[in-house]
Amino acid sequence: MGSFLETDRLVLRPFTAADADDLIALDGDPEVMRFINGGRPTDREAVETRVLPRLLHDYPWGTRGYWAAEEKSTGTFLGWFEFRPLAADGPAVVELGYRLNRAAWGRGYATEGARALIHKGFTDLGVERVTANTMAVNTGSRRVMEKAGLEFVRHFTGDWPEAIDGSEHGEVEYALTRTRWEQTR
Repeated sequence: MGSFLETDRLVLRPFTAADADDLIALDGDPEVMRFINGGRPTDREAVETRVLPRLLHDYPWGTRGYWAAEEKSTGTFLGWFEFRPLAADGPAVVELGYRLNRAAWGRGYATEGARALIHKGFTDLGVERVTANTMAVNTGSRRVMEKAGLEFVRHFTGDWPEAIDGSEHGEVEYALTRTRWEQTR
C-alpha cells in the first residue's frame, strides 16, 4: 500500500493488519502510555479487536484518520499520527494526535509529521480547523503542538474514567484555523 504523505524523514502510510506487533510494542511501553492510561500496556487482544480496527477505519471522503509513521531512510516503524475528522460528514475540523516510540522522542519527528499533516489538510483535504488536546502536564506534547503552529485555546477538566498521575491538573486544547495558518506562512 502506498504512502499517504512523505516528509524529508518520514513516510506516513495507511495501517494494515500486519502492523499489530509494532502497535503492541508501542502501546506496551509504560512511558509511551504514561499520559494515555497511566502507563499500563495494551495487550494483543485489545490491539487486535479495538485499536487496529480504529486505525483501519476509512472515512467516506476517501481518507483514514490514522497513519503509521516510518523513518524514511530505514523503514523503521516509529508510531502513528492522527488526523481524524471530528464529524462524520466531512473533514472541516480534524483532531491532530501522535504516538511515537520512545526512541523517536526528541528528534523532531512529531513536529515534522504534524506540520506536514496540517499543510496537507489545509491545502488538499478541505480542513478549516485543526484541534489537539493533551494533559496539562504533558509538556512534550504541548511543545509539539506549539512548534507545529497550534495556539493555546483553553484549559479544561475532562471526564477521566479513572484518574492517572497528572490528571488532577486537567487538560489543554490547542487549535489552528486555515485563516490563521495562511496569515503565519
